Amino acid sequence: QAPDVHGRRALVDHFLDRRSHECALDGSEVRDRVAAATQGWTPVMIEHLLDEALVNALRRGAGEMSFADIEQARLTEMVGIGQPVTYTEDEQRLIATHEAGHAVVAWLLAPNRTLEVLTIVKRGQALGLLAHGDTQEVYTHSSTDLRALVQIAMGGFVAEEIFFGVTTTGPASDLAAATSTAAQMVGAAGMAGSLVSFVPTGHNLVAAVLSDTSSRERLETILDDARKTVTWLL
Repeated sequence: QAPDVHGRRALVDHFLDRRSHECALDGSEVRDRVAAATQGWTPVMIEHLLDEALVNALRRGAGEMSFADIEQARLTEMVGIGQPVTYTEDEQRLIATHEAGHAVVAWLLAPNRTLEVLTIVKRGQALGLLAHGDTQEVYTHSSTDLRALVQIAMGGFVAEEIFFGVTTTGPASDLAAATSTAAQMVGAAGMAGSLVSFVPTGHNLVAAVLSDTSSRERLETILDDARKTVTWLL
């Protein structure tokens, strides 16, 4: 079982104190940030993270890891190694606008989330990304929280619509994430006007919700409302 934030903080202390690191990493606030950013991570994963951070430091010719080295290692663990591709000028502007759309919506609508990384460096299938997480370690989310996640996911799609007049294939994964969150609201958490739950059926939740006409309509209403709100904001 993955440790809670207090257990992770103890692990960060244990592993950092046995590895060469800059004195800035001795600060309690910085170590708390590392512990908070590794929610769901096992002790082995945290140890590996700090090993990779030290490797990052050695690659840049330093003998001690910095917080930036840890963040770079964490980002690699989350979404893969950055790929040195060269975007065209139009692509670069498009991708930057798309990711900025996510960030602006998150900043305006989700004050209980920490914006961690905003980048247009290609990693895996992602041409760019906004990494964000809960400011505090929580195990439940309200309908407001989930609606905000849907709206954040819509930010890139709407930004493309507004600033370029068309959308691209870029938002595909965002729309999938928004659909999944909306399906949870409709078919599992009773947050969209019906108390029917599709979870005990054992089927894929999104597929189950989409296959039911009334549930699909509620899901599409959530997505449409999010799009309207985000369009107004941006």
